[in-house]
Amino acid sequence: MDDDVLRKNIGAGARKARNALGLTQAEVAAQADLSAQVYGRIERGHLMPSVGAFVRIARALCTDANALLGMNQDGAALETNRSPEVQRAVLLMREWPESKVRAGCELLRVLHGVATRDE
Repeated sequence: MDDDVLRKNIGAGARKARNALGLTQAEVAAQADLSAQVYGRIERGHLMPSVGAFVRIARALCTDANALLGMNQDGAALETNRSPEVQRAVLLMREWPESKVRAGCELLRVLHGVATRDE
């Protein structure tokens, strides 16, 4: 696989994952510690990310390296069985301190026991 194809595959994989999560380029860039301009160039296939940036982008998008590289047969992310809302929640919780995560988990345990109309 030549560099041009690789850049385009990474960009297309990143765009697909970002759109599935309902995130903007600026949001992903901030999560990946990149400028929005640099992330945009990566997503358009104009710039090859460094290995470190590539890993941070994959984490920010809740996906794996294979999906971004276009190596999976269907280009699916690791968490395809989870809704975009759950993936967004996980993305937000990554920034929380451990005490806030524990409190959030306790809240989820309480909510789990509450019946809703659609259950």
